[in-house]
Formats: sequence, structure tokens, C-alpha cells
Amino acid sequence: MVPGAAAVAVPGEELVPGVKQVGVVDTPDQVLAPKTYTPSAEEDAVEPKDAVPGSYELVEYVPLGEAVARVGCTKKTGPYQRQVERWLKVRVDGKQSAKDCKAIRAFQRKQRIKPAIGFAGPVTWKRMQFLAAKKKPNAGKKCPVRSYRVACVDLTRQITWVQKGKKVVFGPVSMRSGRAAHPTRTGWFKVYWRHKNHFSTLYRTPMPYSQFFSGGQAFHAVYGSIHTRVGSMGCVNLTVPDARKLWGVLKKGDRVYVWGKRRL
Repeated sequence: MVPGAAAVAVPGEELVPGVKQVGVVDTPDQVLAPKTYTPSAEEDAVEPKDAVPGSYELVEYVPLGEAVARVGCTKKTGPYQRQVERWLKVRVDGKQSAKDCKAIRAFQRKQRIKPAIGFAGPVTWKRMQFLAAKKKPNAGKKCPVRSYRVACVDLTRQITWVQKGKKVVFGPVSMRSGRAAHPTRTGWFKVYWRHKNHFSTLYRTPMPYSQFFSGGQAFHAVYGSIHTRVGSMGCVNLTVPDARKLWGVLKKGDRVYVWGKRRL
């Protein structure tokens, strides 16, 4: 496996979601640092709503013609063909074959990635990276080990976790970081404000379980897919269940370390 290997564009092809996605797929975030205050006990007692069923389905990005045709097994070579072939331990030549498609399709069906047509797209590759990181997310020692809690944000693999010493106390979970024009800042930060029911007045959009660590950039839940080709406005987007769990793990003053570069 080659973590973070660059993608290769599909010549002359526009990649689009293979099936209709539920909810907002490009939730904007808070660009400017918010005005902080201490939420009341009554406000904190209100739990943010859950996302509607289907919001976080794994929807692969496929060539427009394939999305319309709904083919059984695609003959198209995907942008992550070599990485996916290497992960599946099939012949690595960067070219789609009937054997490749069968293996990719089996993986997609097992992981409930739609449409399962065997296209080696960004969502399939991201899922493989996540599965490879589940047991030992810090195997590459990219996130510094400290005696205190550190929230680790890997922009390359698009995963985040929290560790204390060498013990992982949260995650890893999939995430969505900032787009090219508004990247999630890298380096050391500190959680400076937590607001469970935050609402962005700038974009008029909810940012539940917000934990700000760098100006207007925060961990927070979104109500649409986190597996989109367009990134956030800088925040680390999570599903509602994952953001809720992270809320119970991190505290004000905890450290955050961000590295890598988003390539989805």
C-alpha cells in the first residue's frame, strides 16, 4: 500500500456521485474565529439532532457516463487504480481488467460503497486507508506521542483519532478537512472553546459539537456526507455519532496536531 499516493486524473472524464446523496454535501464552516462565551447548563443540556438515515452512505465518484448507464462492471480505469490494486493484492499495472473489477466490486459490496461497479475512485481508496489504519493509526509515527491527550488529524489519509501516550482513546474515524482554497492549518494547536450547539451566523448553518482549535477551524459534525471531493472551509468535519463521542473525550486545553495534505 502507498499511503497518500497522488491520484491520476481520468482523461476527459468528469467524476460525479454515482447515486443521489442525502442531505447537504458541501456544508460551509465558520471562517472567522467565533465570539466565545460560557454556555449555560441549560444550553449544554440540549443534544444536537441526529442526521437523517442515509446521510453518511459511502457514495463513490464515477465517470458521468457510468453514473447514467448504471453499468454492472465498469471497464474504466479509476484515478486510484494502482493504490487499489496494491491494497487488494492483484496485479499492479494501473489498468482496469475484468479481474480487477471483480475484486474491487467485491470490496465495494462488502463495505456498502455505492455504486458497486468496480471503479477505483476516491471513496473506495479512502475506505481502504481507513481500514488499514483502524488497529494502529499511528504506525507511521506521524503524530507525536505525549503523556497528555493529543487529537491527531491526518489530512493525507483523512482520518482523526485521539491518543494519550501510545494508547488510542478515540477513533480512528473518517473525516473531511479543508478544500484547497481553505486548507485546514497544520501544526500544533489547542482546543480553546467548545460549543455543543454552535451555529455559524456567517453561513447560517449548524456546527454541532464544535471544538475550536485554530481561529474559526474546529472539529464539528455535519449533516451531509463527509466523503465529498470538495472539502470544508477549513474545519474537520465528522459524522454526528463520531463528533458526539469526540465531545466526550476532548476537553478545553487539550492539544491538537495536524499534518499532511488532503488529496481526495
